[in-house]
Amino acid sequence: MSSIDETKQFVPLNIAVLTISDTRSLADDKSGATLADRLTAAGHHLAARQIVTDDVEAIRAIVRRWIADAGIDAIITTGGTGFTGRDVTPEAVEPLFEKRMDGFSIAFHMLSHAKIGASTVQSRATAGVAGATFIFCLPGSPGACRDAWDGILGAQLDYRTRPCNFVEIMPRLDEHLRRPKAKGASA
Repeated sequence: MSSIDETKQFVPLNIAVLTISDTRSLADDKSGATLADRLTAAGHHLAARQIVTDDVEAIRAIVRRWIADAGIDAIITTGGTGFTGRDVTPEAVEPLFEKRMDGFSIAFHMLSHAKIGASTVQSRATAGVAGATFIFCLPGSPGACRDAWDGILGAQLDYRTRPCNFVEIMPRLDEHLRRPKAKGASA
Protein backbone atom coordinates (compact mmCIF):
# COMPACT_ATOMS: atom_id res chain seq x y z
CA MET A 1 0.00 0.00 0.00
CA SER A 2 1.12 3.54 -0.65
CA SER A 3 1.62 6.08 2.11
CA ILE A 4 2.52 9.75 2.47
CA ASP A 5 6.07 10.55 3.55
CA GLU A 6 5.51 13.60 5.76
CA THR A 7 9.26 14.38 5.74
CA LYS A 8 8.99 15.40 2.06
CA GLN A 9 7.59 18.72 0.91
CA PHE A 10 4.48 18.77 -1.31
CA VAL A 11 5.23 19.82 -4.89
CA PRO A 12 2.29 21.59 -6.55
CA LEU A 13 1.72 20.75 -10.20
CA ASN A 14 0.03 22.75 -12.95
CA ILE A 15 -2.89 20.64 -14.13
CA ALA A 16 -5.25 21.41 -17.01
CA VAL A 17 -8.81 20.04 -17.13
CA LEU A 18 -10.61 19.46 -20.42
CA THR A 19 -14.27 18.50 -20.51
CA ILE A 20 -15.36 16.83 -23.72
CA SER A 21 -19.08 17.30 -24.27
CA ASP A 22 -21.58 18.48 -26.85
CA THR A 23 -24.02 19.55 -24.14
CA ARG A 24 -22.08 21.03 -21.19
CA SER A 25 -21.07 24.59 -20.38
CA LEU A 26 -18.83 25.76 -17.55
CA ALA A 27 -21.98 26.54 -15.55
CA ASP A 28 -23.19 22.92 -15.55
CA ASP A 29 -19.93 20.99 -15.98
CA LYS A 30 -20.04 18.90 -12.78
CA SER A 31 -17.24 16.55 -13.81
CA GLY A 32 -14.79 19.32 -14.71
CA ALA A 33 -15.73 21.15 -11.51
CA THR A 34 -15.16 17.97 -9.48
CA LEU A 35 -11.65 17.62 -10.89
CA ALA A 36 -10.84 21.33 -10.53
CA ASP A 37 -12.07 21.33 -6.93
CA ARG A 38 -10.16 18.19 -5.98
CA LEU A 39 -6.85 19.17 -7.56
CA THR A 40 -6.88 22.65 -6.03
CA ALA A 41 -7.94 21.28 -2.63
CA ALA A 42 -4.90 18.99 -2.84
CA GLY A 43 -2.64 22.04 -3.37
CA HIS A 44 -2.15 21.88 -7.14
CA HIS A 45 -2.77 24.75 -9.57
CA LEU A 46 -5.57 24.69 -12.14
CA ALA A 47 -3.47 25.69 -15.16
CA ALA A 48 -6.39 25.76 -17.61
CA ARG A 49 -9.96 24.61 -17.87
CA GLN A 50 -11.89 24.31 -21.08
CA ILE A 51 -14.85 22.57 -22.70
CA VAL A 52 -14.68 21.19 -26.22
CA THR A 53 -17.19 19.29 -28.35
CA ASP A 54 -16.83 15.60 -29.15
CA ASP A 55 -14.70 16.24 -32.22
CA VAL A 56 -11.39 14.44 -32.77
CA GLU A 57 -9.54 17.38 -34.31
CA ALA A 58 -10.87 19.94 -31.81
CA ILE A 59 -9.91 17.72 -28.85
CA ARG A 60 -6.50 16.96 -30.34
CA ALA A 61 -5.77 20.66 -31.00
CA ILE A 62 -6.32 21.62 -27.36
CA VAL A 63 -4.41 18.65 -25.97
CA ARG A 64 -1.49 19.31 -28.36
CA ARG A 65 -1.41 22.98 -27.29
CA TRP A 66 -1.36 22.00 -23.61
CA ILE A 67 1.34 19.36 -24.21
CA ALA A 68 3.50 22.07 -25.83
CA ASP A 69 2.91 24.45 -22.91
CA ALA A 70 5.86 24.12 -20.50
CA GLY A 71 3.61 25.51 -17.78
CA ILE A 72 1.32 22.45 -17.83
CA ASP A 73 2.50 19.28 -16.10
CA ALA A 74 -0.60 17.12 -16.48
CA ILE A 75 -3.86 17.07 -18.43
CA ILE A 76 -7.03 15.41 -17.22
CA THR A 77 -9.90 15.01 -19.65
CA THR A 78 -13.42 14.00 -18.72
CA GLY A 79 -15.99 12.68 -21.17
CA GLY A 80 -16.03 10.89 -24.49
CA THR A 81 -14.65 7.56 -23.29
CA GLY A 82 -17.76 5.47 -23.90
CA PHE A 83 -18.95 3.60 -26.99
CA THR A 84 -21.53 5.87 -28.58
CA GLY A 85 -20.91 7.40 -31.97
CA ARG A 86 -19.91 10.75 -30.41
CA ASP A 87 -17.42 9.23 -27.91
CA VAL A 88 -14.05 9.91 -29.54
CA THR A 89 -11.67 10.92 -26.75
CA PRO A 90 -9.39 7.83 -26.96
CA GLU A 91 -9.26 8.17 -30.76
CA ALA A 92 -8.29 11.84 -30.41
CA VAL A 93 -5.75 11.53 -27.61
CA GLU A 94 -4.10 8.10 -27.77
CA PRO A 95 -2.25 8.83 -31.07
CA LEU A 96 -0.50 11.67 -29.21
CA PHE A 97 0.92 9.35 -26.53
CA GLU A 98 4.62 8.65 -26.66
CA LYS A 99 4.06 6.02 -23.98
CA ARG A 100 0.81 4.39 -22.91
CA MET A 101 0.02 3.96 -19.24
CA ASP A 102 -1.85 0.65 -19.34
CA GLY A 103 -1.73 0.32 -15.54
CA PHE A 104 -3.91 3.42 -15.15
CA SER A 105 -6.77 1.86 -17.09
CA ILE A 106 -6.46 -1.37 -15.13
CA ALA A 107 -6.39 0.46 -11.77
CA PHE A 108 -9.32 2.65 -12.80
CA HIS A 109 -11.41 -0.35 -13.83
CA MET A 110 -10.61 -2.14 -10.58
CA LEU A 111 -11.82 0.88 -8.57
CA SER A 112 -14.83 1.33 -10.80
CA HIS A 113 -15.79 -2.34 -10.66
CA ALA A 114 -15.91 -2.16 -6.86
CA LYS A 115 -18.49 0.66 -7.16
CA ILE A 116 -20.52 -0.06 -10.30
CA GLY A 117 -19.74 -3.69 -11.07
CA ALA A 118 -19.56 -4.95 -14.62
CA SER A 119 -20.77 -1.61 -15.99
CA THR A 120 -17.14 -0.48 -15.82
CA VAL A 121 -16.58 -2.24 -19.15
CA GLN A 122 -18.47 0.61 -20.80
CA SER A 123 -15.53 2.96 -20.20
CA ARG A 124 -12.42 3.29 -22.31
CA ALA A 125 -10.51 5.31 -19.69
CA THR A 126 -6.92 5.67 -20.84
CA ALA A 127 -3.70 7.47 -19.98
CA GLY A 128 -0.23 8.13 -21.31
CA VAL A 129 2.67 10.53 -21.55
CA ALA A 130 3.41 12.97 -24.36
CA GLY A 131 5.98 15.76 -24.44
CA ALA A 132 6.82 15.16 -20.76
CA THR A 133 3.14 15.77 -19.89
CA PHE A 134 0.94 13.21 -18.15
CA ILE A 135 -2.47 12.77 -19.77
CA PHE A 136 -5.42 11.02 -18.14
CA CYS A 137 -8.73 10.48 -19.98
CA LEU A 138 -11.64 9.81 -17.64
CA PRO A 139 -15.34 9.11 -18.17
CA GLY A 140 -17.74 12.03 -18.05
CA SER A 141 -19.50 11.25 -14.79
CA PRO A 142 -18.65 13.15 -11.59
CA GLY A 143 -18.50 9.80 -9.76
CA ALA A 144 -15.87 8.44 -12.14
CA CYS A 145 -13.85 11.65 -11.77
CA ARG A 146 -14.04 11.40 -7.97
CA ASP A 147 -13.02 7.74 -8.06
CA ALA A 148 -10.07 8.39 -10.38
CA TRP A 149 -8.81 11.37 -8.34
CA ASP A 150 -9.40 9.89 -4.90
CA GLY A 151 -8.23 6.39 -5.76
CA ILE A 152 -5.33 7.00 -8.16
CA LEU A 153 -4.44 10.51 -9.27
CA GLY A 154 -4.44 12.26 -5.90
CA ALA A 155 -1.71 9.93 -4.64
CA GLN A 156 0.26 9.54 -7.87
CA LEU A 157 0.41 13.30 -8.41
CA ASP A 158 1.70 13.83 -4.85
CA TYR A 159 5.49 13.86 -4.54
CA ARG A 160 5.24 12.55 -0.99
CA THR A 161 3.55 9.26 -1.98
CA ARG A 162 5.65 6.18 -1.35
CA PRO A 163 6.84 3.81 -2.64
CA CYS A 164 6.66 5.83 -5.87
CA ASN A 165 4.73 8.56 -7.68
CA PHE A 166 4.60 10.37 -11.02
CA VAL A 167 6.09 13.62 -9.71
CA GLU A 168 9.47 12.10 -8.89
CA ILE A 169 9.93 10.86 -12.47
CA MET A 170 8.83 14.08 -14.16
CA PRO A 171 12.40 15.40 -14.63
CA ARG A 172 13.20 12.25 -16.61
CA LEU A 173 10.16 12.10 -18.90
CA ASP A 174 11.92 13.88 -21.75
CA GLU A 175 15.42 12.43 -21.27
CA HIS A 176 15.14 10.59 -24.60
CA LEU A 177 14.89 14.00 -26.25
CA ARG A 178 17.91 15.41 -24.41
CA ARG A 179 20.24 12.41 -24.62
CA PRO A 180 23.11 12.96 -27.05
CA LYS A 181 23.87 10.25 -29.59
CA ALA A 182 26.59 7.80 -28.67
CA LYS A 183 29.85 8.34 -30.54
CA GLY A 184 29.81 6.32 -33.70
CA ALA A 185 26.05 5.84 -33.73
CA SER A 186 24.57 6.01 -37.19
CA ALA A 187 20.94 6.57 -36.29
